[in-house]
Amino acid sequence: MDPARHHGSRGARVRRTHGRVARRLGAGPIRAHRRARFAGALGGDMIRRRVALVLSGTAAITAVILYQPPEQLLAGSSAASATLAVPVVEAAPESRGISGDVHMQFVRAGDRVAFPVRVRGNANGFTYQWIEVRSNGSADVARPLRGDTLLAPLTPGFYELALTRAGIVQRITEPRLAVLVPFEHKLGSTLNGYQIGRYPAEWERDEQAERPAGFAEVREADLDLPLTRHIKVRDFVTHDRQTVWPRYVAVDPRVLDKIELVLRELARRRGEARMDFDVEVHSGFRTPMYNAGVEGSARDSRHLYGDAADVAIDADGDGKLTIFDAYRVEQAVEWVERLHPELAGGLGVYSSRRFPTPYCHIDARGERKRWRG
Repeated sequence: MDPARHHGSRGARVRRTHGRVARRLGAGPIRAHRRARFAGALGGDMIRRRVALVLSGTAAITAVILYQPPEQLLAGSSAASATLAVPVVEAAPESRGISGDVHMQFVRAGDRVAFPVRVRGNANGFTYQWIEVRSNGSADVARPLRGDTLLAPLTPGFYELALTRAGIVQRITEPRLAVLVPFEHKLGSTLNGYQIGRYPAEWERDEQAERPAGFAEVREADLDLPLTRHIKVRDFVTHDRQTVWPRYVAVDPRVLDKIELVLRELARRRGEARMDFDVEVHSGFRTPMYNAGVEGSARDSRHLYGDAADVAIDADGDGKLTIFDAYRVEQAVEWVERLHPELAGGLGVYSSRRFPTPYCHIDARGERKRWRG
């Protein structure tokens, strides 16, 4: 929610104090000051002292200037000038999705990614590098910044973009970049020791059948990285009981953007441009192995491809998760899909007593589908 307004404390009252004026000023004669004796001699001494002080001060300043080499004299001014000369850079608004609240982009290792950058001034002379999150060391070589398409690192992980010109580095912390392990690196049902299972496309041996482009490599330290304003990495990790790290997660940014647009629509209906909602993600990505044990789940569930999430949202802000919240979410999803048909997908409203709270399944499969459970 929008933060509550804080009223400033009352300023302290200023008390005026009136100084007392003597009722009667003394009326005695004012005596003339006596002229000092030997004025000429004393004045000459004073002038000579002042001249000596000026000369000694000038000599000291000159000595300091002569002592410092020219490069030291210019270093401060040159650094300041360089700082002023390098324009400020930031991620362009379109890099955060339609909602403006997507905090992560996804790309396979070594592929190119659209990552538009806004430069407030002359963009010539910039180079870019990818820096691992929570690190100051570069995991990539510096490349010239030419346009909005950048080359992703070869090593999977989570990265921030650093742009450099004239020795000044500017780091963009949002959105971050998740570099994926390509799907083809999965060996059978496992990836680097993590049990994923087999996708329908693998069973059918159909190269044209759908499969994720790749998997984000998630370590324990990455769980609280934000995917969006309301969703974190941990919300999309499969709720299996495996203890091996790293884990691997498929995420489609379209469903992230869609959920944030739904939340914006809920805020609009409450008279606000943007609000912070309580969002519980019951299920994000599911591995095929885990999904096979979920009662009532489809064999080719959208959760396998990372473009679906089961969410419970406190839409009315009363601190409870009820069926009325789910109905409000349902209406908001319909409105978002009407405005953004490219985000069309499935919507399921689940209100059975088998579940702890009512919730909605939201996905971005590309075609409209509705059901209740």
